[in-house]
Amino acid sequence: MRSRAAVLYEWGAPLEIREIDVAEPRQGEVAVRVKVAGLCHSDLSVMEGKIPQELPFVPGHEAVGRIEAVGPGVTGVAVGDVVLMVYRAACGTCRYCARGRPALCAMAVQIRGTGRLLDGTTRYHDGERDLHHFSGVSAFSEIIVVPASAAIKVDDDLPLEAVAVIGCAVLTGFGAVVNAADVQPGESAVVVGTGGVGLNVVQGCRVSGANPIIAVDTAEEKLAMAREFGATHAILATEEDVAARVHEITGDGADYVFEAVGAPSLVEMGLTAVRRGGTVVVIGAPAASAQFAVNQLALLSQEKVIKGSLYGSSNFWRDVPTIIALWRAGKLDIDRLVQNRYRLDDINQGFHDLHGGQLGRSIVEMS
Repeated sequence: MRSRAAVLYEWGAPLEIREIDVAEPRQGEVAVRVKVAGLCHSDLSVMEGKIPQELPFVPGHEAVGRIEAVGPGVTGVAVGDVVLMVYRAACGTCRYCARGRPALCAMAVQIRGTGRLLDGTTRYHDGERDLHHFSGVSAFSEIIVVPASAAIKVDDDLPLEAVAVIGCAVLTGFGAVVNAADVQPGESAVVVGTGGVGLNVVQGCRVSGANPIIAVDTAEEKLAMAREFGATHAILATEEDVAARVHEITGDGADYVFEAVGAPSLVEMGLTAVRRGGTVVVIGAPAASAQFAVNQLALLSQEKVIKGSLYGSSNFWRDVPTIIALWRAGKLDIDRLVQNRYRLDDINQGFHDLHGGQLGRSIVEMS
């Protein structure tokens, strides 16, 4: 199969639009014609070389499309189905999958670490040259081949540009609230960073009954949008001491701080902003070398918790239908998350604009 794709050949270089060869799906795999792909800061960090990845590769991990072919042994989805991609393909049977934690499955770890599918090969080629997969998805190709477990069937009456962003932004943000933190009604929450993921943290807090919900950002327009999605308070980080203001609003600190930027200094700030016994949930993807400092005695004496949340700690086979049901019921606003639209030929402009700090989520209309 031939497919147009955006390929990264050098760190920090622009993506190159190429005609590539896509091999037919093998055992347990499906081929999907991508309709819409999302632009994420994680893609940008990898393309800049901050997060490890084998070169050359086809980026992108947030997408929706229609199945064009299935390999041997595939059940549950069929040619013609509309499917949402998840970027942590899982086996469904290991200890993590059995405990409802498929994002931690070794299958996803292997695919992400090698840039190849389970048989150790890639389905993408530029002439004789192998092109690596990214997070098992490589959404910036018109045709992709993924493990069948990474393709979640969805109803075909849903608007595809909104469905696409469920695959990362919504699952990551909403899941961090309901899965990793299990926020309860009346508990207080701070959301640091109100981009595509942070807005879904805000929504998750609202649906969970959190109060107050305090949005923190360096851009006033992002804080205004966070209020529209459910934040009760907003702190402009360039003008206020965030931790001091959180204590002023809550009395003795927040129950939860969600760090959705990927900056070590913000994790440290979060530890100052939470109350005794409070929890800092780390969501944002940092550079591979990122570290933060913790006063061990304070951690012990105040019983504060630092918790990582990969992919919203989600069980995506359960959480995707739940999110869609909440969306249909008007309890989650997914349509308005998409604020910026590009064509594949304009993808570098899209990432340039993303780096500049856009509102909401950006999508690429692939086909």
